Amino acid sequence: MGEETVEKGWQYYYELGKKSFEEKKYDTALQCFEFVVKEKQTFADVYNMLGLLYYQKSRFEEAISAFQKALGINPNYTESSLNLSVVYNELGRYDKSSAIYEKARDVRREEKTYLDPFVKGKLANMHAEVGNIYKDLGHYADAAEEYQKALSLRPEFIDIRIHLGAAYRDMKEYGKALKTLEEAVERNPDHPSSRIQLGLTYYVMGRHEKAKTEWLKVLRKRPDDKMAQMYLNLLLTPQK
Repeated sequence: MGEETVEKGWQYYYELGKKSFEEKKYDTALQCFEFVVKEKQTFADVYNMLGLLYYQKSRFEEAISAFQKALGINPNYTESSLNLSVVYNELGRYDKSSAIYEKARDVRREEKTYLDPFVKGKLANMHAEVGNIYKDLGHYADAAEEYQKALSLRPEFIDIRIHLGAAYRDMKEYGKALKTLEEAVERNPDHPSSRIQLGLTYYVMGRHEKAKTEWLKVLRKRPDDKMAQMYLNLLLTPQK
């Protein structure tokens, strides 16, 4: 970038960096923003975008530093707080991740802040991971609560909806389980796990024909699906 950079000034590279970022030309965006922050250290959004760019390149410590600088300029920058939380979570620094997330959630509760879909997805997966831990420990109500939080962020995540339905089933709340799993099937009829889990819920309720119907639907499209075949074999095996 050299002499041409100096001649054009940081304003030019600020605009070019934003344009490149939007167009997913990330290497160009990174060069531009690194130049901008050498000249001007007052743009929280530049540091936030720098953090995302460093994160994509697995330069996590630089990402953390960039997000922290964004928050130093604007402590109410919710998106940057959540981005920082995501990085801490990725590095296994769960205490810091949780503290940052809670602080971000408490900032201006009355205001609705735009969240990037990528960040929403990361946060949804974080809630789902916590839900899975609760589920493995047999704390199904806590697991269901985490899955609900995840779906409030990204309702289109079918796998999380399936986990929620299974948690309701383990709580013996069969009505909620059926409703949740039927919603998963409606959203993606070709997703085998939703029908398998729906069939399993029917099975534990004693509605064996309904269970058989769901598992057969899976096997018609996926004849080699081992889970559907296993459950169907269980159903067809005479009980002693």
